[in-house]
Amino acid sequence: MRRRSYRATFAVLTISVMSYALVQSMTVPTLPLLQSELGTTQSAVTWVLTAQLLAAAVSTPILGRVGDAVGKNRMLVVAVGALAVGSVVAALATDIGVLIGARVIQGIGGGVIPLAFGIIRDEVPERHRSMAISVVSSLMAVGFGIGIVVAGPILDVLGYHWLFVLPAIVAGLAAVAAFVFVPASPVRTPGGVSVLPAVLLAGWLSAFLLAVSQGPAWGWASPGVLGLLVGAVVLTYAWVRSEQRARVPVVDLQMMRRRPVWAANLVALLVGVSMYASFGFVPQLVQTPSASGWGLGATVTQAGLVMLPSAAATFVAGLVATPLARFFGPKPMVVASCMIGAVGLASTALFHDTLVQTAIGAGITSIGVGLVFALLANLVVAAVPAAQTGVASGMNANLRTVGGAVGSAMATSIVTAQVLPNGFTAEVGYTVTFVVLAVVMALAGFAGLLVPGASAVEQDEQPAPVEGAETRTGERLAA
Repeated sequence: MRRRSYRATFAVLTISVMSYALVQSMTVPTLPLLQSELGTTQSAVTWVLTAQLLAAAVSTPILGRVGDAVGKNRMLVVAVGALAVGSVVAALATDIGVLIGARVIQGIGGGVIPLAFGIIRDEVPERHRSMAISVVSSLMAVGFGIGIVVAGPILDVLGYHWLFVLPAIVAGLAAVAAFVFVPASPVRTPGGVSVLPAVLLAGWLSAFLLAVSQGPAWGWASPGVLGLLVGAVVLTYAWVRSEQRARVPVVDLQMMRRRPVWAANLVALLVGVSMYASFGFVPQLVQTPSASGWGLGATVTQAGLVMLPSAAATFVAGLVATPLARFFGPKPMVVASCMIGAVGLASTALFHDTLVQTAIGAGITSIGVGLVFALLANLVVAAVPAAQTGVASGMNANLRTVGGAVGSAMATSIVTAQVLPNGFTAEVGYTVTFVVLAVVMALAGFAGLLVPGASAVEQDEQPAPVEGAETRTGERLAA
């Protein structure tokens, strides 16, 4: 019998995931203001985003694996607690160096994503599990959109420090609630965590993401970027070899070769390219000054309101994803969802003369994104042993982040390459960017054809248990 109602646990998970998503996105439209307030350069202020991205990319799969080993409930407290601490430090920051350090601490909160999926699998009854996973998955995109929406009003009324004060309060309460309401993990993978594979995983992720995120600023052919990319390749090779030799790997590569897992990861990577770049560049598109000759000159608050339909559409899509997948099957729904997203991105590319047109295109995109991420999360969780849920879902979330870094860097390079004589960005830069993002989303749809059919997924829902896995029902029992 469970010690507590799963509903209380699920409520804690939703608040934790939303807190991380809000912290991740609220700073996106406020970088120019932060640059002015802190008296720094544009290149320095971009590290407010880059630092959080790198920390999240490293911590997400590793915390997922540690949670599988020592208890997901414990690591959830750590992840949400780091989010709260980082937010407090960011709120008190008076120079860019302290703020960047605070964002690194906040990035550790990225571990809430795989931990939440693992806890849902442990605690939520099977009949409600798919819906719970869908909702939590969609909350990432919902929170990202809401963060952009609320950033403007918070800045106008309270000031930029409150972009971090409010998340600090919410995350702090979530950490306490996680300690109180989330039960100990009933299934664990023994053996601890292999240090060398964890270090190499952190190394190649950091090198690759740093190269990609700084490519537009440093130059794609610069020695720094090329050196980081070469280093990422070498570290990836070393990581694969170390995982194959480790007694208890951080990421079980054999598990990653399961068709539902690698197909879902490929789709997540491609969708991540389009989603993050879209959410980041729609506000920039509408905020282009009217003095450019074509821009709408929207304020930060107006740009946020353009994204409001996107947040609502993503949440609704997450709610209906599971029933639709049961009726049509996971493969057709993954393909259809990606194609819906592609239509939305193409609409933004062609029709952005008014705020309403742009909001409609972004909303259509978000319907597709909300559906596909809810579907992918369920596919991954169903395809792996319970003791590997954290690391498997962590890698899926991480590939989404990697795709987002690639997409944002690609979009930045395209947009900044098109400059008008008056110094403003040309409209064609945004048009080409969203066309490219639509093509990538369509490619994700074709990759969705690799997702197993319903019967294959059902066969994978009860995979062989991990050797040496442990089960807890109040006390440790050997599996």
